[in-house]
Amino acid sequence: MSVAQHSEVGAAHRPMTREEKKVIIASSTGTVFEWYDFYLAGSLAANISANFFSGVNPTAGFIFTLLSFAAGFAVRPFGALFFGRLGDLIGRKYTFLVTMMVMGLATFVVGLLPGYASIGIAAPIAFIACRLLQGLALGGEYGGAATYVAEHAPQNRRGFYTSFIQITATFGLFLSLIVILALRLSMSAESFAAWGWRVPFLLSILLLGISIWIRLQLQESPAFTKMKAEGTLSKAPLSEAFGQWKNAKIALIALIGGTAGQAVVWYAGQFYALFFLTQTLKVDGTTANVLIAAALLLGTPFFVVFGALSDKIGRKPIILGGCLIAALTFFPLFTTLTKVGNPALYNAHDNVKITVTADPATCGSLFDPVNVRTFTSPCDLARRALAIGALNYQLVPAAAGAPLKVEVAGKEVPFGATFNADLTAAAQAAGYPKAGDAGIVNVNKGLNGQFWSMIGILFILVLYVTMVYGPIAAMLVELFPTRIRYTGMSLPYHIGNGWFGGFLPPTMFAIVASTGDIYSGLWYPVVIALMTFVVGLLFLPETKDRDIYKS
Repeated sequence: MSVAQHSEVGAAHRPMTREEKKVIIASSTGTVFEWYDFYLAGSLAANISANFFSGVNPTAGFIFTLLSFAAGFAVRPFGALFFGRLGDLIGRKYTFLVTMMVMGLATFVVGLLPGYASIGIAAPIAFIACRLLQGLALGGEYGGAATYVAEHAPQNRRGFYTSFIQITATFGLFLSLIVILALRLSMSAESFAAWGWRVPFLLSILLLGISIWIRLQLQESPAFTKMKAEGTLSKAPLSEAFGQWKNAKIALIALIGGTAGQAVVWYAGQFYALFFLTQTLKVDGTTANVLIAAALLLGTPFFVVFGALSDKIGRKPIILGGCLIAALTFFPLFTTLTKVGNPALYNAHDNVKITVTADPATCGSLFDPVNVRTFTSPCDLARRALAIGALNYQLVPAAAGAPLKVEVAGKEVPFGATFNADLTAAAQAAGYPKAGDAGIVNVNKGLNGQFWSMIGILFILVLYVTMVYGPIAAMLVELFPTRIRYTGMSLPYHIGNGWFGGFLPPTMFAIVASTGDIYSGLWYPVVIALMTFVVGLLFLPETKDRDIYKS
């Protein structure tokens, strides 16, 4: 293809050719498999905890599991910098071929890793190392795929076409849930816990082979090919993107006024919703997966709806509107999830009084999103145990030096070696539901009104996700010039989604444990979403009419 032909790619109103549609489909399919690999750790959090973190107590094991999930997000910005630079130097196609291979092999290795019972502390270390490799790979994958698709799309349809890349994240989660669900239904719970949970990780080697074949069919981005032919490639993408204030300012606005709010709405609406169902509402894993999968199936088309709508009315009003609506409704929606999904738990929170009376000096902050602290105080250990059990409590200050006193419905639960078991028994005797309570939503009871109500609430949460996420790729691509686009857009996206979003589950759990209110963690996504709404409203430019081939 000639340079002259390349220059026509961005012409307004030009329909997408059959070959370009093939490129978009191939690129999106490969990215689905990468997201599938990445999300398995979150979808199988309970099994990960039991196998790799079994050497610690259940409370710490759950925190470690959330943090190992977050570890992959923590390094995503570094992957964005490393692979983004390569993408702007050597090309989009070859860079995300490498990211895909790293992702697939790291996921496959997780399926083979021995557990804590076999190799001790080496098990969680090896697992976290694999998560770090996955995070680095994903840090380079998304920016490449979004840039690649946008640079093939007609100028007036970028929101529509890049929305298919946005679908890949949710579809990757959906695929992981379906595979897990199929395995759960095809074997006993004991077999799944013993070895069946490894199968989804091992399947990644097949997906890797398919992905490599798909990616090898792709041609290089026409925009990159044009720059290479004209000799206008950036020689130092990192310093040009972030060392020059005119570009660094754009990245900062994109982060605070765009991707930070988008990330917390996305991860609260999909991932924290799954954690909330299983860890707080005590919904069994199979039912929780069915509920989330159904909501994702219903909501996924709206990524394309809002992506296409952004081509008409702009990226900014849809993204910021989604942040605002989510911030205003998260509390009532999650409260309703409790009321519908586990009515006995909802009633117990109102009717069963639990108090933790302790010297304030012995009760520290439980905020520990990167797990650098060791908790030894009885007050801190008791509050974490209460949070794990989804038991609301009130913290009552006692005199200096006074011993810890935990009371459930007026009866003291002594703090000691059997505290966790005694606490559970006391809470259940006072009115908290037991595991498997008949009132908890369960797919085995059939598709009744309770089941459909839960799907309806979860669908609303997913709808918010589609609003903020559907147009974000087009907006980020349009914010940065072609010569530094891969690098420039990748960093704010992955700081937003890797840090603000990736650390959302452990951060929200820590807030809940510290306050004694199962809903208090929602303040984290609410505050961040409102921040993005205000900053984006004031400083984020509208980009839908920009010609990305002039930059």
